[in-house]
Amino acid sequence: MFSIILISHGQMSQGILHSSEMIFGKQEDVVAVSLNPDEGPDDFRKKLEEAIASLGNTEKILFLADLWGGTPFNQASNLINEKEKGGDWLITAGMNLPMVIESYSARFSGQDPKDVIKGIVGEAKKGVKVFPEEFNPQEEKPAALAKKAGSANLPTSGQIQYVLARIDTRLLHGQVATGWTKAANPDRIIVVSDNVAKDKLRKNMIAQAAPSGVPANTVPIKKMAEVAKDVRFGKTKAMLLFETPEDALKAIESGVDIKELNVGSMAYSNGKVNVNQVLAMDQEDVDTLKKLRDMGVKFDVRKVPNSSPENMDELLKKAQSLIDGNK
Repeated sequence: MFSIILISHGQMSQGILHSSEMIFGKQEDVVAVSLNPDEGPDDFRKKLEEAIASLGNTEKILFLADLWGGTPFNQASNLINEKEKGGDWLITAGMNLPMVIESYSARFSGQDPKDVIKGIVGEAKKGVKVFPEEFNPQEEKPAALAKKAGSANLPTSGQIQYVLARIDTRLLHGQVATGWTKAANPDRIIVVSDNVAKDKLRKNMIAQAAPSGVPANTVPIKKMAEVAKDVRFGKTKAMLLFETPEDALKAIESGVDIKELNVGSMAYSNGKVNVNQVLAMDQEDVDTLKKLRDMGVKFDVRKVPNSSPENMDELLKKAQSLIDGNK
């Protein structure tokens, strides 16, 4: 009988575990792991590793995640990618109560997670209904979808449109995959990074973290500059993600025409100073952001879409003052 780990932002996983046990009874080798507001990816991974160690069966585990591409999903995905035999560990996103209850039923059959996953996902979808029933949305028929796809032609003119260009150390995670994707409405996410483009594991993680219907790719900066001039991408609405301000500057200097940068997250590391809760800078960062500003690039300093924008000039002054004070 395989083990089950429920993972989520906040206490959702704990709540679903409690609700499912009210219906199905106390379950052996089923645990819940929550990402709290004051915790980061490393904190969650440690809790996840401890939860796995507490299970009787660690060879076969089904992770049920709240959100595809969020930190809980990504950290579980990391563990699966690092495991020598990842086939016995699986993740399903979109966790709801019907999915969890079906998982309990399925594991008593003695099958592996990969053998029951279709039924679990199907039950989760069936659990999403509207009452009165006449308001249930009707799914579009496959033939109509095929007709739409066949009618699309590659453009012969125009340039790629950037609906959002964001600096975020974490690149593609839950806040980006949900909040910013919905706000900007891209049809493609592009991570622009020479370092990540060379890292097969991180590239796979980014592709897996993409929200439904919006593919995610990773390209080096030089390739992005080529794509920017390619008329075949003239109909593309892209969200660009940069790991650092330096990468954004290199891309712009290479010909990627970005008018505004959303600055969402710059993680702390040795030698940097904390400017606010999500931005840490060193002298190179300050100089780079000033250069971008002098080039006419505007800044939208927001972690999530509904945050109030902060003033970049004031943040740069604060950062410089803190850096000078540490000398």
